[in-house]
Amino acid sequence: MRDAHDALTRAGRALRIVLLIALALLFLIPFYLLVRNGLATEHDITAPDWTFFPHDLQWSNLTEVFRDPNLPMGRALLNSTLIAVATTVGTVLLASLAGYGLARIPYRHSGIVFYAILGTLMVPAAVTFVPSFVLVSSLGWISTLRGLVIPTLFSAFACFIFRQYFLGFPKELEDAARVDGLGYWRTYWRIVVPNARPVFAAVGTIVFIGAWNAFLWPLVIGQDQESWTVQVALSTFTTAQNLNLHELFVAAAVSIAPLVLVFLLLQRYIVAGVERTGIDD
Repeated sequence: MRDAHDALTRAGRALRIVLLIALALLFLIPFYLLVRNGLATEHDITAPDWTFFPHDLQWSNLTEVFRDPNLPMGRALLNSTLIAVATTVGTVLLASLAGYGLARIPYRHSGIVFYAILGTLMVPAAVTFVPSFVLVSSLGWISTLRGLVIPTLFSAFACFIFRQYFLGFPKELEDAARVDGLGYWRTYWRIVVPNARPVFAAVGTIVFIGAWNAFLWPLVIGQDQESWTVQVALSTFTTAQNLNLHELFVAAAVSIAPLVLVFLLLQRYIVAGVERTGIDD
């Protein structure tokens, strides 16, 4: 009886492994297509006979995409990096301060403020898009880093995550800090931040990915070619009269490389950080 149970257990484990491998391969298909078509010629991409990889890999396609005068790929990558980093740092700082204040600083209307922040999650982005554009335009921030970053710094979701995390943060550490004469501000910087790295990394990763993939706001605000982001630069392929397929795939592969790297380095923090934000009011 026990042998039959062990056999079923091993069979179930093997089935799960096979299923996970199949799902992983399915997930990797888009990445395979990016690499395969990015290193192929136009003829290999459009040929009726499909080959797993072209016989003659075109590594020169990598340099071609950066030499295209109609596609400022290098500048777009720099702009996306600056915008994503600035947005991540600003959002994490503001959201963590707001979350800590809502979780730890007692005042009469904290609940009202918290639910008002959550209420903004139900407001469609289209409702605030035009007023935000008018405000940015009136300030003269069109095609500037300020116009691309500052209006996107507020994140109700990030504030919610931090608030939920800090509700479960050990109060003993903060009490010990106050015995040493630290106020809320110094306690936040010296005690809370060093001990809350998982949630900072998790929120930072999510914000970075969102800022890197943003398209509509950078498209409207970044009207000058010098202020284009990667996503805006890639969109020019859809409006070009002659579609250069291999260059499109190379540019797409280059654009997602930073996201893949960030995710691989910080993926364990995403799960750990979200797990510790248990919704406990």
